[in-house]
Amino acid sequence: MKDIAIRAFSGLIYVLLLVFSLYNKHALILLFFVFGLICLAEFKKLIQFKGFISYIVFTIIYFIFGYWQLVMNTSSGLDEATQILQVITIFVLLLLIKDLFSEKKIPLFSSKRFILTTFYISSAFVFLILIANYYSDYNPNILLGCFILVWVNDTFAYLVGSQFGKQKLFPSISPKKTVEGFLGGLLFACISSYFIAKYTNTLTFSYWLILSIIVSVFGTLGDLIESKFKRQAKVKDSGVIMPGHGGLLDRFDSIIFAAPFIYLFLRISQYVS
Repeated sequence: MKDIAIRAFSGLIYVLLLVFSLYNKHALILLFFVFGLICLAEFKKLIQFKGFISYIVFTIIYFIFGYWQLVMNTSSGLDEATQILQVITIFVLLLLIKDLFSEKKIPLFSSKRFILTTFYISSAFVFLILIANYYSDYNPNILLGCFILVWVNDTFAYLVGSQFGKQKLFPSISPKKTVEGFLGGLLFACISSYFIAKYTNTLTFSYWLILSIIVSVFGTLGDLIESKFKRQAKVKDSGVIMPGHGGLLDRFDSIIFAAPFIYLFLRISQYVS
């Protein structure tokens, strides 16, 4: 009972920090910068990557693509660079998906470690800020809606999986995840997309429905990929900063993997709406 209370309290603090920071763009930028540094440190420990260069790279790309664009309220001169970052990031993530299914262990040679810290962790926080700055107009409700989809998907994947799960989704990596749990999380994320569309006054229900599928699919893949990194490192959690939950990366693994694909969909929707 005590463990449940500790888990609930630390989770509540995390959610409150996130939600309240969303309504001040400077607070959000600062919070995600701190969160990004923590996630980067936890990931570097998982892959045994030492040195400070990855922190320097994260700081540079984060403030160039995130902070500057939000404060200056323009994408002039940065739009092409953002597209390049997105292409490289998605390519790296697709390679990680390939490694998840085809490799017994994800290869971690020196240059790949640097690529992963840059385009798997660092650029993800850039895209989280860019999502909040959709259409170059700061709107925290879009990012909040994406986090709600992640939370709904994770919660109902666990509840449905624990009650009805029989067929394992990826037993060699995450024995507790089931196909039934994944489908349950997807279903309730799709249902919640209706209420997000109705009460946030941001995107249409059709767009939020597509986003719920993107979040569920790529969020689950992100969770599995981080689990594979932890299994290779022979640890249960990425860290200990959140009592009852593990590390911050354990809480962000779904959204940081899905973020570049969410932003890609938002960019595409600009040209078809």
